[in-house]
Amino acid sequence: MSYKIHPLSDVQTKNIGDGTNIWQYCVVLGNAIIGDNCNICSHCFIENDVKTGNNVTIKNGVYLWDGITIENNVQIGPNVTFTNDKYPRAKQPFELKRTIIKKNASIGAASTILGGVTIGENAMIGAGSVVTKDIPANELWVGIPARFIRKIDRL
Repeated sequence: MSYKIHPLSDVQTKNIGDGTNIWQYCVVLGNAIIGDNCNICSHCFIENDVKTGNNVTIKNGVYLWDGITIENNVQIGPNVTFTNDKYPRAKQPFELKRTIIKKNASIGAASTILGGVTIGENAMIGAGSVVTKDIPANELWVGIPARFIRKIDRL
């Protein structure tokens, strides 16, 4: 296994694929699974119940909470916000909402992805969008809340 972890990161998992880079000031908890050839940029946090596929890029300032699955070849832009609790209350139990980002999807910078949604294969989310429901494959969605713009071809 050959991967790189910056010495200023706290990476507790051993489930890291070949060719993956984890940059400075990242925290990755012990049960997280990171695929091959991933790039986890600085200032990211990845909880235990998170799985990323291969060739995933997670740009700076992204926090991946329990219940998130990211498939292969996904691009997560800087400062994308994920949630996993529909009704957050301090110190209260909650129902974990699972989120799936399907292969080849791209999420633009500063978007917010509510818990429990699926973003389809090859879908694109425009920067600053708020995703409140499932996004079908091969579609571009933008805005607050995110709305369908057009079908897209796989590049």
